[in-house]
Amino acid sequence: MVSDVASRYAEALFQLSKEEDKVEERKEEAQVLREVLNRDPELLTFFRAVKVTDEEKKTVVDSVFASFLPSTRNFLKLLIDKDRTFYLDEILKEYIRHANLELGIETAVVASARKLDETQMERIRQALEKKTGHRVQLVNTIDKSLIAGIKVTAGNTVTDVTVARQIEGMKEALLKGGNA
Repeated sequence: MVSDVASRYAEALFQLSKEEDKVEERKEEAQVLREVLNRDPELLTFFRAVKVTDEEKKTVVDSVFASFLPSTRNFLKLLIDKDRTFYLDEILKEYIRHANLELGIETAVVASARKLDETQMERIRQALEKKTGHRVQLVNTIDKSLIAGIKVTAGNTVTDVTVARQIEGMKEALLKGGNA
C-alpha cells in the first residue's frame, strides 16, 4: 500500500507533468532514477544523511541528473527541502503507475529462472500487446525456483508456462489417477 505522503507527492508530480505535457518523458526519468537508486543504494543513503547539508544534496542532484527536466530536478530538491527523500522510491513507483494509466500502458512482470534477452522479451511483449490490445511494458524478474520457462503476471492475469507448473500438473494428474 502506498503511504499518504508518497501518494500526495506522486499526484503532484503527475499533475505537473500533465501541465507541462511531459508525462512520458518524466516517466522515463523516474524509471532511470529508480534504476540508479537500486544499482547504487549509497546515493539514497547520501540523500537521507543528516550530516550532509541540503545545499550539498542539491548540488549532487544538479550534477548527477543534469540531463533531467529542470522541473524534475526542482522536484527532487523540494523533497530534500521537505525532508521527504525517504519516500523517493515509493513516490517514483506511484508516479510511474499514474503515468502508465494516462498513457494506456499495462505493466507485466515476466518471472524466469534466468535473465531473458531482448529478443525474448520483445516476443513476449508483442504477444501480450496483441492479446490485450494495450501497450505493454515488461519487467523481467529472476526466480531460480522456476527451473525453466516463464510466468507472466499482467494485472490480475497469470500465465504460468514453467517446468515447475508442468511438474505440478503431472503430479495432480497422477494423484487423481489420470495419465500424466
